[in-house]
Amino acid sequence: MPVVEKQRSDVILQYLRPKKKFPSVWCPGCGNGIVMGALIRAIDKLGYKRDEVCCVSGIGCTSRMPVYLDFNSLHTAHGRALAFATGVKFAQPNMKVIVITGDGDALAIGGNHFIHACRRNIDITTILINNFIYGMTGGQGSPTTPAGAFSTTTPYGNVEKQFDPCGLAQAAGASFVGRSTVFHTPQMEKMIMAALEHKGFSLVEVIANCHTYYGRLNKQGDPVAMVNSFKENAVMLGKAQTMTPDQLKGKYVIGTLHENKEATEFCDEYQKVVDVRMAGGKAR
Repeated sequence: MPVVEKQRSDVILQYLRPKKKFPSVWCPGCGNGIVMGALIRAIDKLGYKRDEVCCVSGIGCTSRMPVYLDFNSLHTAHGRALAFATGVKFAQPNMKVIVITGDGDALAIGGNHFIHACRRNIDITTILINNFIYGMTGGQGSPTTPAGAFSTTTPYGNVEKQFDPCGLAQAAGASFVGRSTVFHTPQMEKMIMAALEHKGFSLVEVIANCHTYYGRLNKQGDPVAMVNSFKENAVMLGKAQTMTPDQLKGKYVIGTLHENKEATEFCDEYQKVVDVRMAGGKAR
């Protein structure tokens, strides 16, 4: 094995919990492992200590990731990861709080928490792994299942319009929004690093494969075929800005889609209120 690959493996193993947690619950070929590796390398390159990081998740395939990562972690109720993460950030404002979630967990039952975390612009980094379906609970359609796509709850094709997580986050007030895919791992890794360093609510949407349900039901092939399709259908932001809506149909625009470094962060604003009260100030 080449030296570089061995070094990467050593870095990943360094941040995993004891081997008794493995093998993981993920299907062979699942994109979740690629995202976990990118997250680990991003944290390692930034030099964060284990106790400086807290990973929070709800329920779903993607939400099992904190179980495997050797950081402070919370595995919480379905859709409630951002609510718990908000509490962690309030209690420990200097901690790097990372939410790992899926399209169903974040945007269906957790949709309200997602919108208001964006609105507050609280300093939480959210990695939303979007595989267009509920993978853990049986392949049901999710808020990001494309119109016309098949799932166990849409056997004749989905009649609903799909959510755009990045568009929703930006409209709701998130100050950092980016998208990548499990094929574009180096880009994803750099985007996660940028999101972690950004002060404010950061969303990194990662387009990933669920070949067990979405790929099988929509005849998209095995993991390799699905990941290659992300390569073929991804368009960098700069190029996308020169294309027409018809040309962009069915494509994934990837890159840093929005960044506002001037937006005020929620914990900082709340601390100002606390400082006024501690100084003897009165409410109006």
